[in-house]
Amino acid sequence: MSKITIALEAAVAAVIAENTSDDSKRTPRQRANIDRAFARILVLIAPRIRHFIRQYGLVAHWEDAEQCCAIAVHRAINSYDPEKAQFTTFVNWQIRGELQGLRFRMMVDQRPSARKVAATTVSMHSITSHIDGEEMSLESVIEDEDALFRTEAAASDYLASAATEALLDVFIGDARSQAIAQLRNRPAPKRQPADLAARAELAKRRLRSHGVDPTELEKIDKVLARERAIVEFRLFGTMQTDTSDGDCGVTKERARQLTKRATATIAELCAENPRFALMAK
Repeated sequence: MSKITIALEAAVAAVIAENTSDDSKRTPRQRANIDRAFARILVLIAPRIRHFIRQYGLVAHWEDAEQCCAIAVHRAINSYDPEKAQFTTFVNWQIRGELQGLRFRMMVDQRPSARKVAATTVSMHSITSHIDGEEMSLESVIEDEDALFRTEAAASDYLASAATEALLDVFIGDARSQAIAQLRNRPAPKRQPADLAARAELAKRRLRSHGVDPTELEKIDKVLARERAIVEFRLFGTMQTDTSDGDCGVTKERARQLTKRATATIAELCAENPRFALMAK
């Protein structure tokens, strides 16, 4: 082996030795040793990188090609097995793969459709001028400073909406169970269908509807759907004090009483159910 190959193997072995420990448990000295060894590897392999960049015709995109090669070297170190091959042989294939992918992206500009609109691929590190005349890289120009804020806000709204829906499901489900229990405690109606087939059909429908009259169960579901809409509008929606658009056809006093009762019940559910402990706080 040549001196460069021996030095390269030693530097890679040093990085692999430091990488065996957990990243969160590494000391600053260990991280510094890894950075120095990686920089040493890039210096030793620099001639090889320059050769491949020229071979793949990416001189016009030198900085992007170098970055791809650095990524290839990093991947090669993480997946290198000294018992199977030398690092110089293994890293060659990693570099070739990254540069091949980069060249493919660059060659997209050579398609007839791209030529028709004069499309061209530019480097993210290309220097351009800001609106005030200051020179800066294209990467910094297209950066969206408000992207993180909007992403976090959208995620927060989504989680709040999902938690609200889950809480309303539990609230309405509890109310439905209580209403069904009250129906079961009612005495059976004295009047029954005269036709035996109609009686049998009614018995089947009751069996499918928790043992209660399916007509009564439909009425309960209709009332609960209306109450859910009122509670959702008054507690979690936009409150409108001068109109009754969110009261679903009931009087304002009835909607106010329903909302008051629902607020107390929902507060109890949040305190008792660990799923909504955060909302209770």
